[in-house]
Amino acid sequence: MHTGIATVCLSGTLQEKMAACAKAGFDGIEIFEQDLVTSSMSPEEVRRRAADLGLTLDLYQPFRDFEGVDDGLLAANLRRADAKFELMGRLGIDTILACSNVATATRGDDDVLAGQLSQLARRAGGHGVKVAYEALAWGRYVNDYEHAHRLVQAVDHPNLGTCLDSFHILSRDWDTAPIEKMEASKIFFVQVADAPKLSLDVLSWSRHYRVFPGEGQFELAKFMGHLARTGYDGAVSLEIFNDVFRQSDVERTAVDAMRSLVWLQEQGAAWLAGEGETGRFPLQLDTLPRVPEPTGFNFAEIKAADTSQLETLLGQLGFSPRGSHRTKDVRLWTMGQARVVLSQSGPAAAEPAISAVGIDVENPLLASSRAQQLKAPAVPRKAQADEEVFQGFAAPDSTEIFLCQGSGDGTAGWTDEFGPAPAGRRGPGAGAVIDHVNLAQPWQHFDEAVLFYSSALALTPQPFAEVPSPTGLVRSQVMDTADRSVRLVLNLAPLVQQVDGGNKAYQEHVAFRVDNLVATARAAKKRGLRFLRIPANYYEDLAARFDLETGFLDTLRELDLLYDRDPAGEFLHFYTATVGSVFLEMVERRGSYDGYGAPNAPVRHAVQYELRRDSC
Repeated sequence: MHTGIATVCLSGTLQEKMAACAKAGFDGIEIFEQDLVTSSMSPEEVRRRAADLGLTLDLYQPFRDFEGVDDGLLAANLRRADAKFELMGRLGIDTILACSNVATATRGDDDVLAGQLSQLARRAGGHGVKVAYEALAWGRYVNDYEHAHRLVQAVDHPNLGTCLDSFHILSRDWDTAPIEKMEASKIFFVQVADAPKLSLDVLSWSRHYRVFPGEGQFELAKFMGHLARTGYDGAVSLEIFNDVFRQSDVERTAVDAMRSLVWLQEQGAAWLAGEGETGRFPLQLDTLPRVPEPTGFNFAEIKAADTSQLETLLGQLGFSPRGSHRTKDVRLWTMGQARVVLSQSGPAAAEPAISAVGIDVENPLLASSRAQQLKAPAVPRKAQADEEVFQGFAAPDSTEIFLCQGSGDGTAGWTDEFGPAPAGRRGPGAGAVIDHVNLAQPWQHFDEAVLFYSSALALTPQPFAEVPSPTGLVRSQVMDTADRSVRLVLNLAPLVQQVDGGNKAYQEHVAFRVDNLVATARAAKKRGLRFLRIPANYYEDLAARFDLETGFLDTLRELDLLYDRDPAGEFLHFYTATVGSVFLEMVERRGSYDGYGAPNAPVRHAVQYELRRDSC
């Protein structure tokens, strides 16, 4: 599949955008008019630069508000078109995008529209240019892609065809099945975009909230499947209007964009396979190594220049020191099957922060190959000949993800590198496992993270929630496996919480699940654990919301435990104080409770905010 991207998707100058697209692996680009007008490069220089970078120049856009006008304006529009066609000759671009008229159209009769488009096609033919006519979702008279295609068929000129744009089609909930009835030769160009489902006027939705495929909620796999069935074999190009992307690092955004097209090809191929299609189409939808969902957490790693406070905290929770690694400056702490690696590295002033997560997978090599094809940067770790070799890559927030060989029984062979296992010890934490990991996401990379974890790790994004905090709303996105053995919670923090010198200001945490939280909390209290103190008002509200037995409520209050309940079961949890940017959570799930105590999250945020404020 010929991959493309519109320059409007990216930040920077035209030169920077072209270089980033080439580096990310795109085949071609669309030149957005404003990028050319504001560039210091001449059209001829743009053409040469693209050739040097190995990029094709696939489309010039947009040509707006042409058809459905009176005769005087039509003459002016044709003169404007001639100028653009001459410019395209200098650029070496043979296709222009003509959008359906949204501003100047006064004549909506199809015969008039087709007649004027016919004149445009004849002018284009004289310059060796093709016109790809696109129905904008908010077009005055033409806002339906089938209507636009009927006009193209009525004109019946070799230089006029259709541009299919997934946003304009799916934002209006148009059925994509009729695409299959189109002649492939009359589909001149295809643009794809995803978007979250929003209650918003379609123009504002389009101009500010488009995202790359896989980062929204449109049925793009079906769109691609119907497109492939037409026999189309041209470019599939991204056209994303997004305020965040146009403020972000240009190279990183280009890589995210390319990842989305790799993912989209796989999704389109999977949709066709699900429909019983076994043959190949001219539009080749490449597939990736298929990997099953992860089977569990293997470990969490916290990095700091000084890990002494964390070691104290882990000991108070009931973790046992397994020992120091024989060749690396790291220590292992365990409770049941929950493993925490403490790494002493980085700058002397570096405060504790979650640096890596180990995930159990069926085949680490295959899963690593998939991640690399999805543009995930590899982060191999040095290992001696007799040590475990982890396949790893960096997530968008810089957290390192290591793929581990799942044992099926919860054990991990690499732990032998820390010395012999201590004698078994029973206690309230004997059955402990990592329940979930909560990771903060920079505002400009949140959507990228959602696509990354869903495509590279086969995690499924759940509907996001917004949690009130004293500094604003925190957007929370759960990514998990079907059996919930792996749960990642991605939090988009308010801007004021995201930067604090060189350290993470927004707090992250690892949550451990135990069989008996009350017993775990009592034992931790005896060891001197400093719990996150919960306000008395919380327990009064809890008593009002739930009919709890008095003794149980007193226990919750005594131990600073939080509680939630739904029809499926109950949830108990408590938090530790924060060290650096890290705190720990202990949870107990009763019955089939599947949430995270969402009603309690504002309480945690408020208490942590006061502690940060008072310590400043």
